[in-house]
Amino acid sequence: MLEKKELDPLLAYKRALFRGCGYSHQDLEKPLIAIVNSWNEINPGHIHLRKLSEFVKDGVRDAGGTPMEFNTIALCDGIANSGNNSKFVLPTREIIASSIESTIKAYEFDGMVMICSCDKIIPGMLLAAVRCDIPTIFLTGGIMGSKTFTTGSLKGRTYVTSDIKEAIGQYKSKKITSEELYLIESETCCSAGACNMMGTATTMACIVEALGLSLPDCATLSAIGTERQELSRETGKAIINLVEKKITALALITNQSIINACKVALSFGGSTNIILHMCALSHELGGSLNHFDFDELSKSVPLLAKFKPSSEYTITEFHEAGGVKVLMKKLAKKLDLSTINVLGEPLKEYLKKVMIHEYHIIRSIDDPISAEGGIAVLKGNLAPEGAIIKQSAVSDKMKYHKGFAKVFESEEEIMDALVEDKIKEGDVLVIRNEGPKGGPGMRELSIPAAVLIGMGLGESVAMITDGRYSGATRGPCIGHVCPEAYDGGPISIVRDGDEIEIDIVNRRLTLLISKEEIEERLNNWQRSESIVRKGYLRLYRKLVSSAKYGAYLE
Repeated sequence: MLEKKELDPLLAYKRALFRGCGYSHQDLEKPLIAIVNSWNEINPGHIHLRKLSEFVKDGVRDAGGTPMEFNTIALCDGIANSGNNSKFVLPTREIIASSIESTIKAYEFDGMVMICSCDKIIPGMLLAAVRCDIPTIFLTGGIMGSKTFTTGSLKGRTYVTSDIKEAIGQYKSKKITSEELYLIESETCCSAGACNMMGTATTMACIVEALGLSLPDCATLSAIGTERQELSRETGKAIINLVEKKITALALITNQSIINACKVALSFGGSTNIILHMCALSHELGGSLNHFDFDELSKSVPLLAKFKPSSEYTITEFHEAGGVKVLMKKLAKKLDLSTINVLGEPLKEYLKKVMIHEYHIIRSIDDPISAEGGIAVLKGNLAPEGAIIKQSAVSDKMKYHKGFAKVFESEEEIMDALVEDKIKEGDVLVIRNEGPKGGPGMRELSIPAAVLIGMGLGESVAMITDGRYSGATRGPCIGHVCPEAYDGGPISIVRDGDEIEIDIVNRRLTLLISKEEIEERLNNWQRSESIVRKGYLRLYRKLVSSAKYGAYLE
């Protein structure tokens, strides 16, 4: 049983101010539970979270606690992914983490429920959970519905949000009509929730569940419906149990559970952005995870599942096949089973209760889709400190590619080239000055990458950047090139017409010019610095680490 708090007379002022918020003395005698919500009206992954928080708060009250809600910011990558706007997206991760840390530590809550969705918000809350180290549980917001058209020329096709971006390229190359593009745009995002594809939002929700920080099936359950409401209520009850048992965030978020979660994500072809977020999370714990570690992890686990846009399966079908818990059971021999979850159970005991009824969507470890996980880390004279590619989303035809460079100094330049039909089969597109410092902000080049696929160039043209891509990007798109151009990495001295070799199997990324020529160009290189005179991005550029270590603030 939870004991009532002794009311310290020296805290009368604090209690009086809470009384002004409508809390009674009886409320303040109970465990005070922060409901940390990223609800807003400008993001489909978050617009329903205010309603879910009411069910969470009901669960907290039923279990004997007092819920107190506050908010943090939450950008939608897709909406912000237009020009300079998207430079602010990755940097919001640190704003989210710091805003939560500041509020929790200032108020001294007894526990917290993190209600969140989407690409930077879940990682920001994970960083905050480590910093605060109080009893913590996550409620990720669930999955958007997917649209299967039943009439017209699109009949029988199932569309998710990544298909919209590719449809832009299909329209540009006259593969679909303007009416079809309008229909796809108008009806694909058919409910609230995270995008129904294996992008960063879904990958991070699955990672939270794999870390043991959310209740079973939370990651892949629909955002809408009575099951999500009941799960929300149970989440509110569960936080009180964690408070009573004094199980804090750092009992769940450990170096071992982080490695487990990374293996799980690699085994279903998750987002390349997990490298940024999990390296940053490791850093918060005092660990040293960097992107080269992901290459070893990817080699250590097989690929057991793939989802849109890398296959035709949606996340809803993943959920119906058992979701994260079934995948973890199938991957169990590769995991550390001593980690614990929000139910207070070791992973070994938890997985004993998981039943497996399906085989086709989530493969057996003895019959995988491929022997390696979804991500490969390439290295060579073009990326001495590594570069990232989602190998599970690349056709066999493009596992090896050699072509001549076309160099672009920004996302805007590559988009102009695509629109003006300046990209040809065989090209290697090099987009630089988009790294964490160079942008600044490490923009996501997801629209150019998707347009390329939509135009039918995904098996003949490669993209290389010191920026990053959408978690759902497919095709031969290499990102996170380190050192970035801003720091004088070799990507800064590539010229139009230079030949580049990409060899994913052997993990090589090579600029095919002499060592002497590279050295001469680097000696003559001068930084072309974009001017950021004020604001958050100016501070971010000064403090941000290399993408190799997660682009955390030093």
